Amino acid sequence: MSSSQISRIRNLALLGHAGSGKTLLAEQLLVKSGLKGEAGTIERGDTLADFDPLEKQYQHSLDSAVIHFPAGKCRVQLIDTAGDPDFRGQTLSAMSAVETAAIIVNAANGIEMSTRRLMRRARQRRLCRMLIINRIDAEDLDLEALLREIREEFGPECLPVNLPAENFSTVRDCFFHTEGETDVFSLADAHEAIHDQVVEVDEGLMAKYLDGAEISRDELHDAFEKALREGHLVPICFTSARTGAGCGELLKFIERLLPDPSAGNAPRFRAGSEDRKVLATADPDAHVLAHVFKIVNDPYAGKLSIFRIFQGTIEPGHQLYINDSRKPVKIAHLYRLQGSEHIDIDVGIPGDICAVGKIDEIHYDDILHDNHDEDHYYLKPIDFPNPMFGLAIEPRTRGQEQKLASALERIAEEDPCFRIEHNQELNETVIRGLGEMHLRILLERMQKRYGAEVETRPPRIAYRETITRQAEGHCRHKKQTGGAGQFGEVFLRVKPLARGEGFRFSSEVVGGAIPTSLIPAVEKGVRQVLEEGALAGFPMQDLQVTVYDGKYHSVDSKEVAFVIAGRKALLDAIKQAGPQLLEPIVNIDVTVADSVMGDITGLLASKRARIQGTDNLRGSFTQISAAVPLSALSDFPTELKSMTGGEGRFVVELSHYEAVPANIQQELAEQHRERGHSDAH
Repeated sequence: MSSSQISRIRNLALLGHAGSGKTLLAEQLLVKSGLKGEAGTIERGDTLADFDPLEKQYQHSLDSAVIHFPAGKCRVQLIDTAGDPDFRGQTLSAMSAVETAAIIVNAANGIEMSTRRLMRRARQRRLCRMLIINRIDAEDLDLEALLREIREEFGPECLPVNLPAENFSTVRDCFFHTEGETDVFSLADAHEAIHDQVVEVDEGLMAKYLDGAEISRDELHDAFEKALREGHLVPICFTSARTGAGCGELLKFIERLLPDPSAGNAPRFRAGSEDRKVLATADPDAHVLAHVFKIVNDPYAGKLSIFRIFQGTIEPGHQLYINDSRKPVKIAHLYRLQGSEHIDIDVGIPGDICAVGKIDEIHYDDILHDNHDEDHYYLKPIDFPNPMFGLAIEPRTRGQEQKLASALERIAEEDPCFRIEHNQELNETVIRGLGEMHLRILLERMQKRYGAEVETRPPRIAYRETITRQAEGHCRHKKQTGGAGQFGEVFLRVKPLARGEGFRFSSEVVGGAIPTSLIPAVEKGVRQVLEEGALAGFPMQDLQVTVYDGKYHSVDSKEVAFVIAGRKALLDAIKQAGPQLLEPIVNIDVTVADSVMGDITGLLASKRARIQGTDNLRGSFTQISAAVPLSALSDFPTELKSMTGGEGRFVVELSHYEAVPANIQQELAEQHRERGHSDAH
């Protein structure tokens, strides 16, 4: 396999805020490449990338999609990604499969929160970055002001490589050309600025430039790629996805100046238990290294594993190892993706984005390789946003529990920001995602694909119960129904323990008032109360129970009698011991733009939060730290999304339990009594 084929591959991900025009831009590139005669539209639902029925229904990208098309002599593999922050997981995954992150800026809206976050993520992943200013045909634009804003926000390395011209109907290259008029500013000035930036990465080229010597196009090309790799240059292109202006020029730019797989910054693989660094090289003759960045489960076509080849060559019939597995899997068919279409190919080389079907052993983030001497290859995991928005779910129809569990497992395998929690204490299944829309779409997808319908409600809060003072309790249980009866009498005392100490049980019974063999029965009854609660139906903690006296009958005293007596004696004691309801308090760190910090601080204060501090972060962001009751955060993900345009972020961790306010305790206790009355009827 010749290296010239690898040098003709261009891999890039289209990233950007929702509504920036990524999918329509991809359509225009398909048209300019000659692959389509007419650009599809969101309204008609005929775009190549938004092929999912739910994407057509909601008229938004909800997932990432791989398409490919020619650009001159090159082959472009493009990943169109979702812009809504609720679907950020698939977007971040796509970044691990490309050399270049193309971040779209809506010229009418300017720099949005997602623009900042995606630029930061791309830089952290050492990707070559470029900005595409779309919608240059919108009314009342000030592109000069937008360029200044971009350079102030992201640095002076952000420079245009082309500029709008002829009343925004086309664009003119300013990297290779110096003559001509534009709608923004001098082509010659833009040419000089970008050349000055590019030659700075090469001392020999810089000296040649300062001497006034002519620099060849090849020399400029090599310096340009180096500047991209080092983050010394972030090129800016201009387009209109609506009219197609600048899209042909963008296609030429991709062909001429974006890095091929051998020229980008390869990911840092690790190998073996000793965490050895492995540098992947775009060598088709080396052993295989490929990374699985996306999984799709289709109820009809089966499981599809999509991966990027970084090293080596894969052909149908090859056997590959998965991570540290010693048992290889066989590649029956190798596919190239074109939206929803799977195209059989004979070979995959470094730089190719390929897919294999119906291999259940392959999972997201797996490494495929053919080196049987190595026990384990892996990449550093992506730092995904923490899924905090939760819904408790149960099957709409009884008997569908297994069907639901299977469907949830398949959905979770596809989405790295979807979590399933089984709370044994509360006997509920909770799903978590990045927002209300995220979970709504996943549940709709689960219903359409697998026929799994669910009822949803907010997750229950894991309250606790405790006591506030010492008290004593007594129960004499006697039951006579003919024949052998039941008898057991228990005296016990309760004492509160320090918060977090749990539960202690002891016996001070002397003289055989309760036989030693029956003391465990008393403890069993006590523990029933601990599990069921005495105030509002929640588990009890932080108390000590001591049995100190009782009576038994040589014939009628059985284990069941002392279980009942122990249970009722504890309930009697708790009534006099100042029962108290505890709520979980969490530590929360919220990261937002400085401009909304005051609003978010006020929102947290309205939720009984105690603000513990703020930290100024890079890029005009602030982190707010607070302690807040978990019960007050049920609507917080939705409120934060609304107030920050979807770009606020938070993490929580359990801190401790505190007493709830008296009005909340009374309300929860009343609800518990009503449930008990309802159950009794």
